[in-house]
Amino acid sequence: YPWDKSSLKSMPVDLQQFEKLDAYALKVNVKNSVEELVTALLKQARTDLEKVRAIWMWICHHIEYDVVGYHNKSQLSSKPIDVLQTGKSICEGYAELFEQMCSIAGIQCMKLSGYSKGYRYKMGQTFTGDSDHAWNAVYLDGRWHLLDSTWGSGAVDDSFTKFTFRYNEFYFLTHPALFINNHFPDNSNWQLLKPTLTLKDFENNMLHNSNFYTLGLLTAEPQTAVIRTVNGKASVSVDCRSATLFKFELKGTDEHGLMTLKKHGMKLDIYPQKTGSHKLQIFAKPSKASEDVYNCVLEYVVECESVDKAMRFPKGLHQPVGPSWFTERQGFLRPSHPDPVIHTNDGRCSLTFTLGKDISVFALLHCDNSSLTEDKRRQHIMQIHRGNQIELKIHLPHAGNFVLKIYAKKKSDPGNYDYVFNYLITCLNTEVKWPAFPQVYSKWAEDYEILEPLSGLLPANRNVQFKLKMHGIAKVLVRADDTHPLTQSRGCWEGTCNTSGCGEVFVMVQENANHSFYSHVLKYEVESQ
Repeated sequence: YPWDKSSLKSMPVDLQQFEKLDAYALKVNVKNSVEELVTALLKQARTDLEKVRAIWMWICHHIEYDVVGYHNKSQLSSKPIDVLQTGKSICEGYAELFEQMCSIAGIQCMKLSGYSKGYRYKMGQTFTGDSDHAWNAVYLDGRWHLLDSTWGSGAVDDSFTKFTFRYNEFYFLTHPALFINNHFPDNSNWQLLKPTLTLKDFENNMLHNSNFYTLGLLTAEPQTAVIRTVNGKASVSVDCRSATLFKFELKGTDEHGLMTLKKHGMKLDIYPQKTGSHKLQIFAKPSKASEDVYNCVLEYVVECESVDKAMRFPKGLHQPVGPSWFTERQGFLRPSHPDPVIHTNDGRCSLTFTLGKDISVFALLHCDNSSLTEDKRRQHIMQIHRGNQIELKIHLPHAGNFVLKIYAKKKSDPGNYDYVFNYLITCLNTEVKWPAFPQVYSKWAEDYEILEPLSGLLPANRNVQFKLKMHGIAKVLVRADDTHPLTQSRGCWEGTCNTSGCGEVFVMVQENANHSFYSHVLKYEVESQ
């Protein structure tokens, strides 16, 4: 149902104005009679809304769900006085106590019953027989409003043996367009919606629990609980109000999907690697939250009829994939590749970013069944800095699916690099076999640049042209079998070197003309004869 998205409530409510009233209502301790309790509660309440609020707060914090009574209904009384004196009940008792307290306070209130998507609910189930839940409607400001004090008071555990008080503001005067998500009244007029929803739609519709709305999420696609894959793929997207972080689990793991963060939400493509039914859960947390606690906001069943084997991702792929508002916050601006997957046919690609102040970058290439060590794979990435721009040049050692992992730290920080984000790089061309870039030593400054040769493996018995962009140094030598000086012209050091009779070639620099000391900056291998 469309709702104006400005409020989760069915009328304007300022929770800050309720702070004193709420605190007062929690302290009231009267158990003799319902009348006495209401009289005590109303001492601080002037308007009808405040009266309803005081009654609501008291019930939500003083009546616990009776898990024993639920399993043995013959022993159970839902009479308001019994509920008050035992301090426990099931939904029926909560709703009857609420109705009687409102009636004493002079407020019109109805007890409603119907089907609910509560603790026993299984995704995609149908509803038949008697109603399974009770809640209330109250008349305020010339209109009816909905609330559920049972669900406002707390939660029972999965085994239905223990209740925990955990106040939930969401179920107080909930907007009808949101209440219909998990409450279907016996009498459809009490949906307070036009047109009313059919039971079939209620059964098929996606269940958004209260976390979904309280975290500022707005809509989710698809809107049905069961998703069928098309050519091995299923997609889910969520729209939200503010920056939110997401996680997902398909059958308990996040391996078989590609999740990308959007400015106002996220998009997820799922590629199950087995046919059949799979449970998909989506979790979220506000980006400002200090704790690392994600709440489950959506659950789907993914029905997979065929598997797309080509979309088997490397184990090292970390969700979410690709750049986003989150990586921008970490100082990676204006990415040349906004998408999470980079396809390369010739095995080469180049990514650029504008970097925030004082950021040092470290990149790794990961591949599941590569014979190369991590250090060797790292030599297939070259960093080039031009002012506040960074370019990452990548020459893949072979075809396959690679993860490009990007880490960063403050230059002024002596500590370790922190992981920021990753891309998936795919190359299907089996003829691809690029050599590594030359090995770089610590004296190679961040803003130096190799123009040629880019390959770290030089041909044997050849004259090789060198062209290097370096500044602030006195001399540059290339040492092979003998030593070749490079000459400086227009900011570049250029010259040739012959690779005959040697296995390695080094580039060395003299930083100060007054000293005869040279530092190694680059090392090339030479092909064996």
